Amino acid sequence: QVQLVESGGGSVQPGGSLRLSCVASRSYYVRSCVGWFRQALGKERERVAHIYIAGGSIYYADSVKGRFTISQWNANTMYLQMNSLKPEDTAMYYCAYKLGADCTGDYQFWGQGTQVTVSS
Repeated sequence: QVQLVESGGGSVQPGGSLRLSCVASRSYYVRSCVGWFRQALGKERERVAHIYIAGGSIYYADSVKGRFTISQWNANTMYLQMNSLKPEDTAMYYCAYKLGADCTGDYQFWGQGTQVTVSS
């Protein structure tokens, strides 16, 4: 079992920035993936970004490319830097973790989420 704890959410004006953190209860395995997902009220969950720990390959949704950056800080901490935030970025953000190299598959472990609200 792996527990994930997100933090860093909050309220910000359009154009502002936030950095989300995801701390795992153990070090990430080399062959594993960490993903950031979000779900806005009344909408389906959306994959925002993911990273493959071993190879460092990274995916971003088109809606966040150029504005969000996923990065690994240490053996068990992942960041999601969010810049130039827009109202449509408002959602609950979740960190998720899976074993294996297929970062597009189902994630086994999920955090409790952190709310991001972008409004003027």
